[in-house]
Amino acid sequence: MIDIDGYRPNVGIILLDNNGKVFFAKRYQDNGWQFPQGGINTDETNEEAMYRELYEEIGLKPEHVELIGSTPGWLRYKLPKKYQRKHSKPLCIGQKQVWFLLKFIGDESVFSLSFSESHQLA
Repeated sequence: MIDIDGYRPNVGIILLDNNGKVFFAKRYQDNGWQFPQGGINTDETNEEAMYRELYEEIGLKPEHVELIGSTPGWLRYKLPKKYQRKHSKPLCIGQKQVWFLLKFIGDESVFSLSFSESHQLA
């Protein structure tokens, strides 16, 4: 889904452990590193999308985390022109994101980086 201004709605997740360490992972078959994140479906709230992405990407459920907070609104960025798909309709010029800060309160054994069929994180 692309909004009227050309931005794809997205949620990002910053996950802390009890020692204040931050979780991020290497992208599958890519050299990039990133926090868990993903698009928002038209039928879900930002928070619902966040929990879905958390489960899809690293196998965590709501009971494994404590929601600390989120950005008060959208944070936008534009993609460099060379990464914009010129022939896509509607044209996506970037993403608008809501970021969530979570504290991991579960056992580390519940993490699964190979959980999702999409294998976005390694």
